[in-house]
Amino acid sequence: MPMFEGVFVPHITPFDDEEEINEEMLRDLVHYFADAGLNGLVTLGSNGEFPYLSFEEKLRVLKIVRDESPVPVIAGVAENSTKETIRLAKEAWDIGVDALLIAPPYYFKPDKRELFAHYSRIAYEVEAPILLYNVPKFTTINIDLDVVEKLVEEHSNIVGIKDSSGSIGRIAELVRRVGDKINILAGTADVMYPSWMLGAHGAVVAVANVAPRLCVELYNAFLEKRYERARKLQLMINYLNEVVVKKYNQISAIKEAMRMLGFEVGYPRMPALPLDEKALEDIERALIEIGLL
Repeated sequence: MPMFEGVFVPHITPFDDEEEINEEMLRDLVHYFADAGLNGLVTLGSNGEFPYLSFEEKLRVLKIVRDESPVPVIAGVAENSTKETIRLAKEAWDIGVDALLIAPPYYFKPDKRELFAHYSRIAYEVEAPILLYNVPKFTTINIDLDVVEKLVEEHSNIVGIKDSSGSIGRIAELVRRVGDKINILAGTADVMYPSWMLGAHGAVVAVANVAPRLCVELYNAFLEKRYERARKLQLMINYLNEVVVKKYNQISAIKEAMRMLGFEVGYPRMPALPLDEKALEDIERALIEIGLL
């Protein structure tokens, strides 16, 4: 099984003025992120606005990213029914991605038994490496640790979990229970360094869209045991993360920050709206203070 270690960017999907996919900018972004030293790309994650894309658009985005990317590509394939998730997962795997990232269904809320059955069926029917995606911020489901442990025991192609709970205690427990069997990736930027100190293997963080090199530098400082440098970088990233991920609509805020940095990525699809003047000043101030602008 491939190993998924290091920092991955759950990259945005750029749009033009008509809310159509900006394919040229998408290609440019793939190379920009790879050149920044990131360990891989997560396509169609939350920041890729996957719930706003049609099935066909998802496949088009995946094809472009897979064709362009010199680094591993993990495809987000979360749908609301098990059947549709399997359909998208098989298509994504056929395109040639390296693994699949699967969040729980997010409309009707499955219980523990249903969640286990959902992931089990997918793991049984799709041969690809699978990473579970725990993202209670958006799904309101915090995948039960017993369910995670049982899935890992029963399915050898479940190879990791992206945990976006933001709970360092939960990540520690994941490391204790399954850290020797699968890759555990921090899903929120503010717990990257502490997660790695506890034994997590990497991170998939929204802020890497805006500050990929800072995130790479933090990971390298950790690997090289330059802990004081890592501590300082984590505090800088926390500040940026607070503004571009937590404070406002994150898909709007990240795209605004990227536009300020010179990437014409457009706005998110409606119903997300451009941010107001005060929010833009806030983001610009953060980018200046971090030294990105």
